[in-house]
Amino acid sequence: MVGMGKSSLLSAVLGEMQKLTGNVMVKGQTAYVPQEAWVQNMSLKENILFGAEYQEQKYHNIIHACALTEDLNILPAGDKTEIGERGINLSGGQKQRISLARSVYSDADIYLLDDPLSAVDSHVGKHIFNCVIGPKGLLKNKTRVLVTHGVHWLPFVDEIIVVKDGRISEAGSYQQLLENNGDFSQFLQSTLNSNNNNS
Repeated sequence: MVGMGKSSLLSAVLGEMQKLTGNVMVKGQTAYVPQEAWVQNMSLKENILFGAEYQEQKYHNIIHACALTEDLNILPAGDKTEIGERGINLSGGQKQRISLARSVYSDADIYLLDDPLSAVDSHVGKHIFNCVIGPKGLLKNKTRVLVTHGVHWLPFVDEIIVVKDGRISEAGSYQQLLENNGDFSQFLQSTLNSNNNNS
């Protein structure tokens, strides 16, 4: 989704906003990764499992995919390290990756991802996109709704929804939207111009 009202659209799907018209129907279990990640006052591992049964291979695959392996190696007690108010403080990027790992571990049917790569550097973001969100990632067979400011991810998604003034103005593949020469194409052009002016 590109444009205004992205996070609001996710809130509407989650039933957190009063809808004025229309219907929202969600079939299956939903996992939400908010833009502002949160952690509980418990171990890193408990934050990821979130009450679910520990499955060693699944857990380690998710740790790797969410780029948490290095963090576990430097934390005093690895994944048993207490985090939150009672434990160590984590960076925004670490919290974001733990939040994403928690949602992936939940094995939901639908994933609502509100700019989950915004707090990580580009190298880590690419790893997470490829290993979790993208067409070959852990969630490849799940429904993923990705809200992002990272236009470089857009060629790799199945469908793009352009939200303008709180309404869907366009939807289609990256190539289709470029060829339509509508809001999406104009947005990309202004982004490219802005990036060129800043270089």
